[in-house]
Formats: sequence, structure tokens, C-alpha cells
Amino acid sequence: MTTPIPLDDEAIRLLRDSAAAIAPPGGDFRRIRALRYHLPGIDPAVWRQIGELGWLGLRVAEAAGGAGLGVQALCALARELGAGLVPEPILAAAVIAPLLPPATLAAVLDGTRIILPAWQERANSLDAASASVLHDGRLSAHKVFVPMAACAHGFLVSTRDGLALLAADAEGVSLTTEPTQDGGHFGTLRATKALSTPVAGALGPALEEATLATAAYLLGVMDRVFALTLDYLRTREQFGRKIGSFQALQHRAADLHLQIELTRASIDAAAATLDAGASATVAACAVSRAKARAAEAALLVTRQAIQLHGGIAYTDEYDAGLFLRKAMVLANLHGSAALHRARYARLAPPEDADDD
Repeated sequence: MTTPIPLDDEAIRLLRDSAAAIAPPGGDFRRIRALRYHLPGIDPAVWRQIGELGWLGLRVAEAAGGAGLGVQALCALARELGAGLVPEPILAAAVIAPLLPPATLAAVLDGTRIILPAWQERANSLDAASASVLHDGRLSAHKVFVPMAACAHGFLVSTRDGLALLAADAEGVSLTTEPTQDGGHFGTLRATKALSTPVAGALGPALEEATLATAAYLLGVMDRVFALTLDYLRTREQFGRKIGSFQALQHRAADLHLQIELTRASIDAAAATLDAGASATVAACAVSRAKARAAEAALLVTRQAIQLHGGIAYTDEYDAGLFLRKAMVLANLHGSAALHRARYARLAPPEDADDD
């Protein structure tokens, strides 16, 4: 990976503004609702638009046809995607794009093909180590919890000896899916001596970026549902008063705002740490601190938002519930809060672990 191009505030603003093409600020969720519980769970036309916007090449070096931007840019985009509840697996595809061979990368960057990582072999795991075997170009693998797997044309699969590029329609490959709370799905990928292509590189750094980007997506979820909640508190009347004037509800809203801002600071610090080229241990600590906080804060904020909206929020027709469902799915993606706290405690210097 080459040194990322530094981003100033204006560049980040332009990147986030570009997200309005897919997830307009304040826009409705009719597209999101229409895609729920239907395979493949995405809109192919929107995916091609995503390719045209250059998002899939954010982490790819300019010399290879990408934007050459850093993790801070990835997280800025992820926040906007979270605010719009975008179901397309943009972040997963973007973090592995730098690992793809040139012949495959070109079609990925323009949105023609979708390649997703398949690495997890057990629930709630952070370990990219694999029991999958690649021998003489033939892959035998069993991967679980592949988000939005039904939309993929291929997978970048971890094996015990490295990485392999596997076509979704290759002989010996099967994919089953299970629906998730938010209307998306996880896939279980099985390959039995399927023809595949060895790929150079290590998946570990990309998974750290994916974990942090997931935390940033959760931050976007919190930002949007909190804004919806504040709007409701300012307009809903009870006993002849706006309910936002009730002191007890003001205190609850202030507590939620604090959790959101602490999460934002943690994610920003972790993204800067990764972009600065920190060691693997330092990067892992920063990512785990951010993901643990984001997972817990997102569940707190979205659940409290439901309560603050009252009975209306428990109906599927009301948008607040969409955010809780998304938080429930993503809180444990790339490791639960408890798993990340344990990793942080194991890796952090003693004085840092005591302070956290």
C-alpha cells in the first residue's frame, strides 16, 4: 500500500457530498425498504454508479487506477453510507480492492464485477488464519458470515497459505444465505476443489480497515437516528407542550449526544493512526477501542431513539426502527464489543489498558 494522499477538511467535505448521489441527506428510505429481504439485496444500477463515483478505488493507489486516499477518507464515506442505511457492500469491496490482481481490479473499479472477502470460519472471530486449502489451483474452503454474498461475482478467500480469488459460479462452489434483521443477508460459502487463482498479499490489514469502517458506518447510523429523534422531540406535543421541553428527555438526549461524540473522536483517532502507518499492534488497539465503543453506543442510541419516539417507533413503517435493526446486525460484524475489549486489553501497554 502506498502512502495515502493527505485529506484536508474541504476534500473530506467533497467526498461526503458525493455520497448524496446514493444516500441524500434527509432523503427517504423507499429504496432501502424495497431491497429488504430480496436477493441479491442491492441495486446493480446503483453499484455501477458507485463505481463511477470512484468509491471502490478509494484505497487503491493512483498508479493502479484508484484514488490513493487513506482510511480517514474511507471512514468519512462510511459515515454517510450509515446515515443513509446503504445496503450495498461498498466498504468490504473497497478494502480488499488493493489486493486484487490488475486483470480483476479494472472490472471491480468500474462497477462491472463485485468481489467480496470471505475469511471467517467461526462466529465472533477476528482471526484471519484459515483451515482452507489451496492446492494446485484447487480450493477447498468453508466460509461463514459473508455479508451480502448473493450479489458477489467472486470472492477473495483466505487460506492457510495465503489468498485465492474464487469465481462465485465456479464448479464446486455453493452459496447459501440467511436473512438478517436489517433485511440483508449473510452467506455461507463452500468450495470443494474449485478452480481458483492464488493472490499475493495479506488480508489482515484490510480486515482492520473493514472493522474501523464498520464502526464509522455505525456512527453514521447514530448521527441520523439521533437527528430524527431530536426533530420528533421538537414537534411532538403532550399535555400542551413540546415533549422536548421536558427536562428528563433533555437529559437523555444529552447523554446520547455525548456517546455519539465520544465514538466520533475514537474513530477519527483510529483512522489517523492507521494512516500514519502505525505498527500492527498499535493499529489493532486503536481499531478495537473504536469498534467496541461504536458497537455499544450504536445499540444504546438506537434503542433509546425507539423509546423516545414512543409507540410509533415500534411499527415497521416508521424509519427509526430501520436504524435499530441495522445496529443489531453490525454491532457484532468484525467482532463484538466484548471481543474487541479483550483484544485491546491483551495488546495495549499496561498504562493504556488501565486508563481505558
